[in-house]
Amino acid sequence: MQQLSSALSSALSSSLSSSLLSCSRLSLRRGQRQILDGLDLSLESGTLTALLGPNGAGKSSLLKCLTGELEYEGSITLFGADRQLWDSSQLAHRLGVLPQSSSLNFPFLCEEVVAMGRLPHSEPAARRDEIVAAAMTHAGVEHLAKRLYPGLSGGERQRVQFARVLAQIWQAPSPTEQPRLLLLDEPTSALDLKYQHQLLTMARALASRNTAVLVVLHDLNLAARYADRLVMLERGKLMADGTPGEVLTPELISRLYGYPAQVLHHPESGLPMVV
Repeated sequence: MQQLSSALSSALSSSLSSSLLSCSRLSLRRGQRQILDGLDLSLESGTLTALLGPNGAGKSSLLKCLTGELEYEGSITLFGADRQLWDSSQLAHRLGVLPQSSSLNFPFLCEEVVAMGRLPHSEPAARRDEIVAAAMTHAGVEHLAKRLYPGLSGGERQRVQFARVLAQIWQAPSPTEQPRLLLLDEPTSALDLKYQHQLLTMARALASRNTAVLVVLHDLNLAARYADRLVMLERGKLMADGTPGEVLTPELISRLYGYPAQVLHHPESGLPMVV
């Protein structure tokens, strides 16, 4: 562990200007199927990147490689150091992950679920409770604090889990905030329209605080509205990478989704709208 810590410190001190996340020649195979195929991707602080693609394109598999759930070929660098050098508890301070769904079925109160996000941290209970309350308020679920988690709707569960992730990477605003990464896998799939926008607005605000956000989305219009950058995957390969205006074209959408979409532009924002 001492050797790992020394190697990590050395890598970080020599890579202060690097991307917060960088993948090089990332590949993943399951049986005879190539899930990811030589993927290169980097994320910079202050950006929200939407990961797009049809079912089976490799989006969730990419996130699972980034979180260490799946073994892969190639390299992944987080905060300037190889992913393999990171101690899991150290990384948990700076990397937050919201999966598609949670299998948690124990009768925990919602505030207890959110408090799980603070487990990697050593702090007084009063400070933990303060952060948990703040995270629940920011996620709009403070009214669910004393409700039992298993009794919630799917959308309510998703919002509580988002509050847990916020609590996990919570930092007091300061000039010395550490860079953070936030990975969101289809976070809006179970949410009503209001809460879709609320969650993505919060992710957008967090990105402005020395954070890189990568979010898997199926709604192209939400992606266009909230993301600085769109990354399209097709069968594990990078198909397109650019601004919403560059990526959301009828030609690319037709190729990727097999749908003859029209692309209009919002009269006020000028952002593309897919119809």
